Amino acid sequence: MDNPRVNPLSHDGRAPSLAYNSALDGLRGVAILLVILSHAHAPLFDGAFYGVDLFFVLSGFLITSLLLQELQSNGRLDYWRFYRRRFFRLMPALALFLGAYCVFAPLLWPDLTDVYSDALVSLLYLADYGIAFFDSPDTLLHMWSLSVEEHFYLVWPPLLVMLARFTPRGALWRPVLGLLVLAWAWRVLWVAQGQQFYEIFFRFDTRATGLLAGSLLATLLHEQPAWFQALRQRLHHFMWVVLAVPLLMAQSWDDMNAMLWGMTVVECAALVVLLAVQQHRGALHQMLSAPALMLVGKLSYGIYLWHYPVVRYLRADLPWPAVVVLGFLISAALAALSYYTVERWAMRWRDARPAQRKPAPVRTARPAAARGSLALSARGGR
Repeated sequence: MDNPRVNPLSHDGRAPSLAYNSALDGLRGVAILLVILSHAHAPLFDGAFYGVDLFFVLSGFLITSLLLQELQSNGRLDYWRFYRRRFFRLMPALALFLGAYCVFAPLLWPDLTDVYSDALVSLLYLADYGIAFFDSPDTLLHMWSLSVEEHFYLVWPPLLVMLARFTPRGALWRPVLGLLVLAWAWRVLWVAQGQQFYEIFFRFDTRATGLLAGSLLATLLHEQPAWFQALRQRLHHFMWVVLAVPLLMAQSWDDMNAMLWGMTVVECAALVVLLAVQQHRGALHQMLSAPALMLVGKLSYGIYLWHYPVVRYLRADLPWPAVVVLGFLISAALAALSYYTVERWAMRWRDARPAQRKPAPVRTARPAAARGSLALSARGGR
């Protein structure tokens, strides 16, 4: 969930990165505020669970942009570097949170009997299918989205390489679009089969559309087909999709319309916003670049980790406005503590450059008289 800073890719072992866009941090801030409103059971925000879909689209966009950048520059992906960087960005903060949960949850909820099993399921990134089919974890219900993203990180890099290898140059967007349509049809199929809402909502295979939508946008920006360039010139005609998102806040849990078209509307709106802020100017970019919103977005991963147990504890005794305010402040404070200690330390390890090999000593050519001018010329031509 981190936003890479500018650092052009080179061939010296450094990781690829993207130019920093402050609006993307602001979009993260909007997403985490929606999630907190949803979990605080704020009236008129029943559909605020769509904040997770914003995270999915953004993650798919950033990860695929980095992968395509590396493929273009090196002709291959360094899988070890990719998974190592993901580990150091995500796991230390998660481990700290789960450790604190194992210590304090038995004190806050003495009747809980599955504290440690829930923490283990979350640590192994199995919460999405665990919740869908086994109702575990419970107090760590929010771990499902991290599991969905982790499964995407595991599957997508080798799949993207395979698609790039067997797709004509400049046409990679086509199979990515095909996968997006198939992922949407797969979710609709389970709705048609009559599966329960929660069994569809939490699973990676039925929630991959947001990640693939972001990946599609990254591919289109990378390849720039003619029709996409024409669409970008008319982007202002599509801004109404963003205005439709507040209307979806009225959709409640168990509303199958969310599965059929609600998520699709939010994903399209997220794509329009991402495309609009690529120029680093305009009213939307300035709104999302508000310093307070950027700070919230910068801490959004940590806030997401800590907020659910905090909000769940507070909402048992407090009205929803107090739950929103106190839940946000407490979660942000814990996220800041995590970010400026464990996470900063881990990111230094993540960004550490591999040791550079010392250049081989240059051999001095022998005199021409001893070796012959032809031999010296051959050496000099190397």
